[in-house]
Amino acid sequence: MKTLVLGLGNPILTDDGVGVLVAEEVRKNLPKDTPIEINEVSVGGLSLMESMIGYDRVILIDAFQKADGNPGTVHKMTLQDLIAISPTQHSASPHDASLVTALEAGQRLGFHLPKEIIIYAIEVDNVEEFADQPTPLVAEVIPQVTESVLRELHFEISNALAS
Repeated sequence: MKTLVLGLGNPILTDDGVGVLVAEEVRKNLPKDTPIEINEVSVGGLSLMESMIGYDRVILIDAFQKADGNPGTVHKMTLQDLIAISPTQHSASPHDASLVTALEAGQRLGFHLPKEIIIYAIEVDNVEEFADQPTPLVAEVIPQVTESVLRELHFEISNALAS
């Protein structure tokens, strides 16, 4: 199974970079020669979908902001969960499509897209101020999310090392 760990966000916008920081920590903790790819991106919609082409499984890590949220809370979600909380999936936009709409378009075009998408959404506080470090509550959960992602990858790592 070809797997991609994808950290999303802008690493110079305080908490928005949390997905990138987790992806970097996952990379540091993977055994050498593990056939799992780790990438960091600052894109959404169609560009995000394009980065998933050719993978069977994708683990996304991203910032998640709610009006009544608790910064530092971690939500493990599926694509179906994302569909359920997204207001509209097929609204026209002059800039880009939602991830769900982009994935549907990619499937219609026959792209090899992941059958399994796991999302770690980390509730954040500050995504507007420039800083290369997250706020304390968000920084505290980076090791926890890193460990969760590594547990998700354990079976693949074990099989790769056994080969």
